[in-house]
Amino acid sequence: MKISLRIPLALFMVTLLFVNCDSNNEPEDTYTNIVWQDEFEDEGNPDPEKWSFDIGTGEEIFGQPGWGNNELQYYTDRPENISVEDGMLNITAKSESFDGSNYTSAKILTRDKFESIYGRYEARIMLPWGQGIWPAFWLLGDDSGGTVSWPQIGEIDIMEYRGQQPTIIHGSVHGPGYSAGNAVTDSYQLMNGRFDTDFHVFAIEWEPDVIRYYVDDVLYNEITPGDVSGEWVFNDNSFYIILNVAVGGTFVGPPNSSTRFPQTMKVDYVRVYED
Repeated sequence: MKISLRIPLALFMVTLLFVNCDSNNEPEDTYTNIVWQDEFEDEGNPDPEKWSFDIGTGEEIFGQPGWGNNELQYYTDRPENISVEDGMLNITAKSESFDGSNYTSAKILTRDKFESIYGRYEARIMLPWGQGIWPAFWLLGDDSGGTVSWPQIGEIDIMEYRGQQPTIIHGSVHGPGYSAGNAVTDSYQLMNGRFDTDFHVFAIEWEPDVIRYYVDDVLYNEITPGDVSGEWVFNDNSFYIILNVAVGGTFVGPPNSSTRFPQTMKVDYVRVYED
């Protein structure tokens, strides 16, 4: 009699588990058509048909060094700072004197090569770590016309990370009235593990009235027009992809004696899907 009662109870509990599974925490299953990707299969430099470089300290663009963020690195296109090896893109920050800077690193982008609006953007990455290390996977609105500047063009930070906090990443948007320290943002923390010891998939699903943020397909943030304090600028423009590792800056502070160099961000792939 006890056995016959336990079997239905077990079946009931399993059924209840599946009924109560919150599908809202899972990615949309409509994003299956890849429209752009880089699997980093060709050794050497990043594919020039897909990526270009930002070089220098940004002073010529922003009127002040450090790409407007007080960053300390000089971005180069040297193989010491960026290369594709064994199916991985490696972006390496180094402590060295180079053209007036004390650090070097790299930053690549798809500007004028691939730009899009809406869809699922994802990358599988293992992050570096250490005080003052600032890697990011992000999107920036097209500014090629020169008539609209940041933050009006919009910025979507799919993954941003302070190297001194190796269990936490951030997902944010920047726009007019909610930029820099006033960005709309949320964080995701690993309970078991660190982002510098294994690969993780960072993604957004971007639709006209919502941007959803995922880590390893776990939804942790949703941003809608009602969440921003200014104009929603994510329906009017195409955006391009950026991967970089900064050193220092207002978001992370400078490196200190505990920071070990070199530090490398490893990227397994970047993919973009349409709905």
